[in-house]
Amino acid sequence: MRRPIAFSIALRGVLVGGAILSTGVAWTDDGVTLDDKGRLTAETVKKLKNPVVFDKASLDRGRILYLRECTECHGPDGRSQVDVIADATDLTEPKLWYSGTSDGEIFRSIRDGAGDAMPPYSDKIEKAEDMWHLVNYIRSLWPEPIRPKLQETETN
Repeated sequence: MRRPIAFSIALRGVLVGGAILSTGVAWTDDGVTLDDKGRLTAETVKKLKNPVVFDKASLDRGRILYLRECTECHGPDGRSQVDVIADATDLTEPKLWYSGTSDGEIFRSIRDGAGDAMPPYSDKIEKAEDMWHLVNYIRSLWPEPIRPKLQETETN
């Protein structure tokens, strides 16, 4: 089953911009695939590249989103030392993560949920760019030796 060209072009543009549509589409001509529940597949996640620069402005935006959406389970410092129903991941220890630590894997965990306990946040964080800011902020919680290097930008 082939998708209309306009749809394929639109989806390609969205992917390049760092977003993936939650449409339930099983596949596209671009190789962007979603499973039967509209979640990103492992093949698609490998292709995802964070289009948002790891800079102070991104970390500031990501921190706001984190405080609004993530502290209930992961705590204000990301260490998950709060009382929650399930064991939330300690975001400061990426070597312990089950769902992967690449930008695409973190994006997928936010967008589609992770494991049985973490729900998808695509309905709460609607802009893909904001999810990428959140990815950057989460990576800023990592130990210094493995944390990405802060980029200097004109807004810094």
